[in-house]
Order: sequence, then structure tokens, then C-alpha cells
Amino acid sequence: MNEEDEIITKIPIRLSNRLSLQIHQFPLLSRPLQAPPSAEASGKRITARIKPQSRVLEIHVPVDTRPEVYNTERGHELGKGQQDDDREQNQERKGKGREGEEPRLAEVRLRSEEIPQRGVQMLGIVHENELHLHPVSAIHQFRPTLTYLDIISRKSRRRGGDDSDSDSDDGPPPDPDEPAPTAAPPKKEKKTAAGEAKEVQVSARRIDDKAGNLSQLSNARKEMLAIIRAEQEESWQNLEFCGMTTEEAGHSLDQFFSYNNEELHCSTDVTTFLTTAPKT
Repeated sequence: MNEEDEIITKIPIRLSNRLSLQIHQFPLLSRPLQAPPSAEASGKRITARIKPQSRVLEIHVPVDTRPEVYNTERGHELGKGQQDDDREQNQERKGKGREGEEPRLAEVRLRSEEIPQRGVQMLGIVHENELHLHPVSAIHQFRPTLTYLDIISRKSRRRGGDDSDSDSDDGPPPDPDEPAPTAAPPKKEKKTAAGEAKEVQVSARRIDDKAGNLSQLSNARKEMLAIIRAEQEESWQNLEFCGMTTEEAGHSLDQFFSYNNEELHCSTDVTTFLTTAPKT
């Protein structure tokens, strides 16, 4: 601030940490996350579940299944793939759908990915001419999960039989951390006279210098696979989803504001703050 700048107003700052506040980002631009009106009219609601140890959230949003906007045949195909995907991962929800009813895709699933935080991030709201700050504990980005499409694609390749160009039946893909086997060069046929001597040159190539790097990459890959396996084996726990206009959401917003008049005093000087701040 320059010396000539004039202070127009001062806003009190209040700090609160009563909530375990998380920021959830959805690919919805400026639209709120809500079920279609036709789905709400039929009694369908947004549901959510969590894997606490893996810190993964999933939100299920009902889709509009009116005949004029919904492809019933394609919906049954996708619903069967989603059901098979849940069964393979032992994540099939009990009591979902009626017995004997053909499954159909009736919801869009949004799965979270936690974004690492650098430093402490705060959420601020100006309320009654006061700035209320609250630290953010976690940030999650939600994207549609379409793993059931892999199940459908795999079945389509199997139905193709041996004439299919797919290599899905050739076994698992090679480990990218292991050295690729070197193919023997094609032998060149050369006609030689009987009894004529030939000179053969043989060269050896050392790969010991790459063994250490390959071992480190292999260990990192094993750790990554272990994390993925642990996430798949962990069971989901159901959560209650409360929309923006619900009474529960209004109560949570009231807890965000702090009415404590205790003054805070900074115990860190400017020099210490600048030297300890994370570098970008």
C-alpha cells in the first residue's frame, strides 16, 4: 500500500475451526448438484458413500429416464455392465433393484480424487460486514466413473471370437518396469561355397547399470498396485447427502460463523513467516 492510498473501511476478521470443512468440486460449471425434476418427482434422491481409509467419496446422481430423453435399450446394456463391474469388485449394493428385474443405468456416479494441499487453505465468507475464515481440511475433485464400459468392451471382444483383432486373450500386458526381451535379428541367408571359412563377430551388452533403476521402478509399481488393491477391498459406508436448500445444510452454514470476541495475537514476525512459507 502506498502512503497516498486512503483506507476506506476496516472489516473485522473472525476465525473458526468448528467444522471438518471440505471443498468438493464438480464438473458442472455454475449449476448446483441436484437430481433432475422428473427423478425427484418419482421419489429418487442423490445418495453418497465413502471409503474412510482410502479417503474416497462417491456420489450417485439419478438420471432422467423419461422415454423422450432416455434410450431404454442402451440403458439396459450399460446397467448390466455396471452391475457386473460392482460384482467383480465385491461392491454390489444389496437391495438395489427388484428381483428378476433387468438392470438399467439409472444413475451417474461421481468419484472423488483428493487434491494435495500446499500450506493451509482458508474459506472466507463476508457476513454482516465481517470476514469469517475457516480452514479447509481437504479438497476433492469429482469426475464421472465409467469403469463399467471396460466390462462391456471386454464382453464384446469375447463375443468376437478368434476373428477379433483384440489382444485381450494373449495374457496380461508386459510389466513396463522390466526390460523388454530382445528379439534375435533375422538371419541373412548367404550362399557360400563348400568348405569356405566365415568370420563371426560376437558382441556383449551390459545391462547392470540399469538394474538399480528398474528395481526402484518395480518397487514403486508394487506399492501403487498395493494401494489400488487396498482401495478395492475396502467396503463402502453409506452417507446422507443434504442439498443446498435443506435444513441440515442451513444448520451447517450457521456453524461456519464465529461469534467469539476473543482477540488473537500474532506470535510470528514477518521475517519468520517469509522464511518458513512454502516456496512455489
